Amino acid sequence: MIVTERLKLRPWRESDRLPFRMLCADKRVMEHLGGPRSAADADAAMERMIKSEKERGHCFWAVERKSDFSFIGFCGLLVCEKPGTPVDGEIEIGWRFRHDCWGQGFAKEAAYASFDWGFANLDVERIIAITMSENTRSWGLMDRLRMRRKPELDFYETSATTGGKETRIITYSRSRAWD
Repeated sequence: MIVTERLKLRPWRESDRLPFRMLCADKRVMEHLGGPRSAADADAAMERMIKSEKERGHCFWAVERKSDFSFIGFCGLLVCEKPGTPVDGEIEIGWRFRHDCWGQGFAKEAAYASFDWGFANLDVERIIAITMSENTRSWGLMDRLRMRRKPELDFYETSATTGGKETRIITYSRSRAWD
């Protein structure tokens, strides 16, 4: 578990299932992630996080707000599985938070804690983040996290995450040296 001033980044619990389904069904949250997802899709994503935590020791961890113990989203590190792209196999930082938690600095706080954990526990020189080019909120956070834009690592993707249409995915990175 990672504890920050206001948050706990922790392994997933069964009690996270319903609030995670609700998060994944929110069209505002999922606007740049292929649209709202079914309960089955959310459950499958949660199971992938549990499996990654078990096998690798990290995942996009559940984020709990300390003040009221509520599940507010996720943030953490995964191995990026994008075969045929320049980022396949890289360590990726990612986040997703409830709409009512936007603009309060939770994503930034959780991301900094994830970077700290990643560089202390993983043998990597950089951690990347990817998003659809239209997702200005996401890459705006990447800028605020002092990540560097890496256009040479961009790629096009057609998947459920892009709503089934070919979409440019942009890449940022942050090095161990915090360049």
